[in-house]
Amino acid sequence: MELSVMFFGADSAAGADDHVAKYEDVLAVARCADELGFAALWTPERHFQEVGQIFPSPPVLSSALAAITERIALRGGSVVLPLHHPLRVVEDWAVVDNLSHGRAGFSVATGWHSADFVLAPDHYADRRERALGDIPLLRRLWAGESGEFTDGTGRRIAVRPQPTPVQPALPLWLTTSGSPATWEAAGALRTGVLGATVGQSRTDLADRIARYRAAYAAAPEQPGTGPTGTVTLMAHTYVGESDDAVRRRVAAPLMSYLRSYLRQTTSNRGADGDTAPLRPQQIDQLAEFAFRRYLAWGSLLGSPGTCAKMLADLRELGCDEVACFVDFGLGRDEVLASLHRLAALRKDVA
Repeated sequence: MELSVMFFGADSAAGADDHVAKYEDVLAVARCADELGFAALWTPERHFQEVGQIFPSPPVLSSALAAITERIALRGGSVVLPLHHPLRVVEDWAVVDNLSHGRAGFSVATGWHSADFVLAPDHYADRRERALGDIPLLRRLWAGESGEFTDGTGRRIAVRPQPTPVQPALPLWLTTSGSPATWEAAGALRTGVLGATVGQSRTDLADRIARYRAAYAAAPEQPGTGPTGTVTLMAHTYVGESDDAVRRRVAAPLMSYLRSYLRQTTSNRGADGDTAPLRPQQIDQLAEFAFRRYLAWGSLLGSPGTCAKMLADLRELGCDEVACFVDFGLGRDEVLASLHRLAALRKDVA
């Protein structure tokens, strides 16, 4: 099982100077993860929200990371495909692939928040169909095939994206928030699957992984894909000296992050219109419940021994890679110290 580093964003209403510092934090963590031998760096695509303000463009940030790292894979986690033209997605990530000498890849997300789709308002209603339907096209364009598209005069013309990527096949995942149908769709398309431990029980994940493996085995082969696929699970991570010390340290920032996530969820106008907005007290109660449940199972928040047991459990469950979510509100020095402790566990879970 591989270990990678996931950025997902823990911003409040910050100014430009704060954001400069946050990019410097990302670069410092990236250098450290590269030196310690982590498998990949995942950067998200997030728009217009309190959480994740510095992550509007995974390929732009990955290009910067390509210049300061040597061996670690650079992945978008995730690219909201319905917000972008497939040609532009392939062009952008082919640049990253060249700058990194063949280390690019990304996970496709359908998108969920209605506010994001001010970038492509006509693509919101059928966003899932667009995302899944464009994955075969992404693979063909990456492999050097031309595609037929409408130009500025309304004519259909054949174009081939440039530059030519280093990797002959595009490493792809499909992002899921937990829907069994999405896990099965990832298997049918023979992509990897990018999920999360938070909000799901061990039993739920065992069922989802089994569905994914079965769909993958039944699907036709795709260039550059392995025989069983890749299950990547995101987990909040902070490895400290003791369980008690870690839980005291992460309580405030993680609770703040969970409250921000809940506020973002309830502000989604694309959600059920009959659902009333949550009151602040309700958000606090839900965040407290989620925090306590998450400490019980699914996180890498604790001592090296506790985290080693969780990694072994995830491996037994069928997880191929844990994407360690590190930027949920801790300071740079704390994150780097945690990565060093986590790196010491890598050989045991490899």
